[in-house]
Amino acid sequence: MDVLSRPLIDRTLPLLAEGYAWLPNRMRDSAGPVVRTRLLGRPALALRGPEAVRFFYDEHNVHRHRAIPEPVLATLFGHEAVHTLDGAAHRARKALFLPLLAPDRIAGLVEQVTEAWDDAVHAWSRRGSVVLFDEASTVLTLGVHRWAGIPLDDSDAGAVARDMIATVDGFATAGPRHLRARRARGRQEGRLARLVRDVRSGGVTAPADSVLDLVCRHRDADGGPLDEKTAAVELLNVVRPTAAVAWFVAFTAHALHRWPEHRAPLADGGSAFTAAFTHEVRRFYPFVPFLGGLAARDLLWRGEWIPAGGLVVLDVYGQNHDASLWGDPYTFRPQRFLERPVERDELIPQGGGDPGAGHRCPGEGITIGVLEALAVRLARLEYTVPEQNLTIALNRVPTRPHSGVLLAGVRPPADRTGVRTGRGAGAVR
Repeated sequence: MDVLSRPLIDRTLPLLAEGYAWLPNRMRDSAGPVVRTRLLGRPALALRGPEAVRFFYDEHNVHRHRAIPEPVLATLFGHEAVHTLDGAAHRARKALFLPLLAPDRIAGLVEQVTEAWDDAVHAWSRRGSVVLFDEASTVLTLGVHRWAGIPLDDSDAGAVARDMIATVDGFATAGPRHLRARRARGRQEGRLARLVRDVRSGGVTAPADSVLDLVCRHRDADGGPLDEKTAAVELLNVVRPTAAVAWFVAFTAHALHRWPEHRAPLADGGSAFTAAFTHEVRRFYPFVPFLGGLAARDLLWRGEWIPAGGLVVLDVYGQNHDASLWGDPYTFRPQRFLERPVERDELIPQGGGDPGAGHRCPGEGITIGVLEALAVRLARLEYTVPEQNLTIALNRVPTRPHSGVLLAGVRPPADRTGVRTGRGAGAVR
């Protein structure tokens, strides 16, 4: 029997059981950075490496339309989101997000998030302990809502943040986590659809040129405005990924606890080391396991065939831990990013390709800017790390430190005169 016609056993259940480790394990067993398998009932070809990234993000090879399973759309991205589009429709919708990558826009978001963080630190100092992951998600949710021009009362921020986190936490699983994610997305889509309706009817004024204003006025490739539900989906696709930076904040605290020698250079706030540390957190810790699309035509990759409509899978976690790219991939070493320039398609924690033309996450610059600012603040913060379970389970997607990183005795950092810095306990707006 020809190798291409041999039936392949579906590996969806082993993937769900092994999580991040499944595809890297299969890659180690293969002759090269490619694996043929079957997932979700389809033949699948899994790829890795910068050349594979460029192949994957070429729309002549791989389409995202209809590639994302319904459970992921119903929780993480939303139906009719930019992630589901290809070609002219994708470029027109993505034009909505690209202005958010401008340096002044990112700086504005960082300012809002750091103000919320500084306010929160004073509240944390009056409590015996805090779970950093939970607190960071609330800070990020408040900051991004203020920046985006979306009304949110401080008293509601915790509940909205929990919904933001739930939509991410339940996309890759079944059972209670997934049901919570669907309910959370339904609540937040409803809230934001009502807001869009109120803005368009004149009942609410969106701040000029805010994210809310841009979404309400956006015209798609067909020249028409987004319907209320789709507008709500895309607003969530700005707010939800920013709240998800809480994963990286928890990973940052985990790294500073395990490798405390990095705390002092990070606290100094030097831009080169801060950038290197942030990139290493995103490379080293597990976030996106892989990305998938559908073959736009019959494809041949390094002698391996995949039929039109078959799955093409990009091994994100495996590439970020590929020894041929990183040398010592399971060592946390920020200095690697100071030793040589890293190419665009080598480091892909949030996907690869050109963010202007392809499906690379347009919010990557936002993630980096926000995380750099919060990593420095976390390094300067005074606290202790009580005994707790800080293990990170690779069979859970998405994963994080089991305890969420419990901090005790939090105190705002002192300036050189010994005065505690920050905006003050009563400054929460």
